[in-house]
Amino acid sequence: MNMIAAMFRQPWLWAWLGALAAWLATSAFIGGKGSGEVMSAAMTFGAFFVIVALGQMFVITLGPGNVDLSIPACMTLAGTVSMKAMDGAATMIPVGLALALLVGAGIGVLNYALIRLLRIPPIIATLSSSFVFQSAAIWWNRGLRVKPPEALADLMTAKLGGMPVIALFVILLTIAGHLLLSRTIYGRGVVAIGQNMRAARLAGVKTERIRATTYIMCATLAGLCGYLLAAFSGGAALNMGEEYLLSSIAVVVIGGTSVAGGFANVPGLWGASLFLFLLVTMLNTFGAGAGIRLVMTGLIIIGVIVAASGGRNRT
Repeated sequence: MNMIAAMFRQPWLWAWLGALAAWLATSAFIGGKGSGEVMSAAMTFGAFFVIVALGQMFVITLGPGNVDLSIPACMTLAGTVSMKAMDGAATMIPVGLALALLVGAGIGVLNYALIRLLRIPPIIATLSSSFVFQSAAIWWNRGLRVKPPEALADLMTAKLGGMPVIALFVILLTIAGHLLLSRTIYGRGVVAIGQNMRAARLAGVKTERIRATTYIMCATLAGLCGYLLAAFSGGAALNMGEEYLLSSIAVVVIGGTSVAGGFANVPGLWGASLFLFLLVTMLNTFGAGAGIRLVMTGLIIIGVIVAASGGRNRT
């Protein structure tokens, strides 16, 4: 009984239960036909949300006010630059990936420079910089949609043992993120800063170095996501990152990470990503109107967040 009670106190559990409930409800409604395809699609599209949410989670864990709103623009610019550089050539795939990561890292450096050197609050710094990066993407794109190399596009839609390859890659990435958070000095420093920055500084934690690393990592992951999403969707589009602005934050919060900082939850990212996709799929399958879908989505998300927060508060 104590083990069961402890399990229900885990904040990540509620997002997973919500995802399972949404999938079972959808499967029951369609009579089980196509339920495997629904889950496969959820794993594929959820993987992209997890990539950006992983970086956003580290930023939010730094404490109140820390959030990166430049993620959509970073994705767009990285995807645009990498696709144009590759120009459909398979031999340029590594170059395109390197450029996407460099674009992301550069954006992270600029974001932190605004925060640190100009003393601009993170939410304002990253929001304002996003307009610059989006404008750069528009200039670089010039209205063209360059297709990815065929080999890269095929890899993005490939499956291994019935599991999407992109999902397997992101699972490995989240395992690495979990180990980084829980088993390294850097990860413990992120948590310590989120709990009390002044105390962390007095304890010898290199707070500014860790904050800089976190913002750079977040933007680099956004650049990676832009590269992979552009390859998956047939090229970079100027609006490709729009839905990842609030979704990256929602996935982090629904997954059990505290918006007050000092507490992060990696397993919940996958549960939250699957939950958001499967919830919309369920409501669409039921034929709910747009207004009803929005209301139901909001109410259900609130319920999951309350359940997860209650579990965390009791520990």
